[in-house]
Amino acid sequence: VYVHAKIAVVDDEWLTLGSANLNEHSFFNDSEMNVVTCDPRLARETRLRLWAEHLELSIEQVSGDPAHVIDELWRPIATEQLERRRRGEPQTHRLSELAGVSRRSMALLGPLHGLVVDG
Repeated sequence: VYVHAKIAVVDDEWLTLGSANLNEHSFFNDSEMNVVTCDPRLARETRLRLWAEHLELSIEQVSGDPAHVIDELWRPIATEQLERRRRGEPQTHRLSELAGVSRRSMALLGPLHGLVVDG
């Protein structure tokens, strides 16, 4: 059995882990299995462990405000590694900005159209 796992943590409140892609087709049409929980403690602890692992830092170093951690830790590391690749130098960290993807992702910050359902 081959399982390609995906994980999502939303607002340190909701967590899913499993084989399903995070889209409607995968959730409702494919043979997938996920665990979903609304456990804020577990969601936050999982995010912190993953961020610490991927940034190669301690949990304490990544436990601040998520927006601050992204701006002050994730982005500088990723940008530095992209610049190293462009200069033909070896990367010194596993994290790297994906130039084309990262640039296009800014378009997602434009107007959002959606439906909000209040429980």
